[in-house]
Amino acid sequence: MRIVITGAAGFIGSHLSERLLGDGHQIIGVDNFITGQRGHAELLEAHEGFRFIEHNISEPLFVDEAVDAVMHFASPASPLDYAMYPIQTLKVGALGTWHTLGLAKAKGARFLLASTSEVYGDPQVNPQPETYWGHVNPIGPRGCYDEAKRYAEAMTMAYYRTHGVDTRIVRIFNTFGPRMRPRDGRAIPEFISQALKGEPITVHGDGSQTRSFCYVSDLVDGIVRLLLSDDIHEPVNIGNPNERTVLELAETIKALIGSASEITFTARPVDDPTQRRPDITRARELLGWKPQVELRDGLERTIGYFRSLG
Repeated sequence: MRIVITGAAGFIGSHLSERLLGDGHQIIGVDNFITGQRGHAELLEAHEGFRFIEHNISEPLFVDEAVDAVMHFASPASPLDYAMYPIQTLKVGALGTWHTLGLAKAKGARFLLASTSEVYGDPQVNPQPETYWGHVNPIGPRGCYDEAKRYAEAMTMAYYRTHGVDTRIVRIFNTFGPRMRPRDGRAIPEFISQALKGEPITVHGDGSQTRSFCYVSDLVDGIVRLLLSDDIHEPVNIGNPNERTVLELAETIKALIGSASEITFTARPVDDPTQRRPDITRARELLGWKPQVELRDGLERTIGYFRSLG
């Protein structure tokens, strides 16, 4: 297939592009580097089947070639990023989704939207099934990301119902692995960076809030299975249901690194979710998917990557 992937120079987008190239597909990668990395695009350009377009997908995109699938992964994704770029985050969720759906419609291509567990907000149901509508503050500091993705899902379903576009929606839960930026504000890269430098490891609140962490290769496998599936138009959670506290995560990273860093506690951000855990029943039953990489193994690989950065 020839596949357009927006956000191809991002953390997940680059791994996804690499996997699909390895499977023999041709990739047209799109990114404007607002949070993506040029080094990721250069790495992908070493593949014969990859072509890169530097472009802001909040503006219309025109592609001359035939296209079999469009995968919309462009968006700031860490709290630091969407706090810095709230309007761009809203625009890529709204206009970017509109433009990529329009491209898929024009080309007769399959469309896959990268949504997020943040559509559930600070959930009052645990674990979170796809049928849960969420508990989101639309005007809080996280609202620009949460509502951009909720709107993107609504538009995706509207194009499916109105125009018959063959759509897919993946709700991505916390994911980690190599190619994350060291200080992007998310827990794992932040804790690893601090521990490697001997700095205090800063945990929000008392660390009792929970998260579920999925290694990037597992996530990508689930996404590829969803892309290639038949007639799955409702959202599908992809994430690791193994829930643990943020404090446990900090302690595990400190021990794996052998760091002397002190664990310190800071105020929790506004609307920081108390719990986050996917119900992956739909992914297991429809895709035959479940995560394979244990947290410690994934953390060791990620720590190795961060050590290589110097």
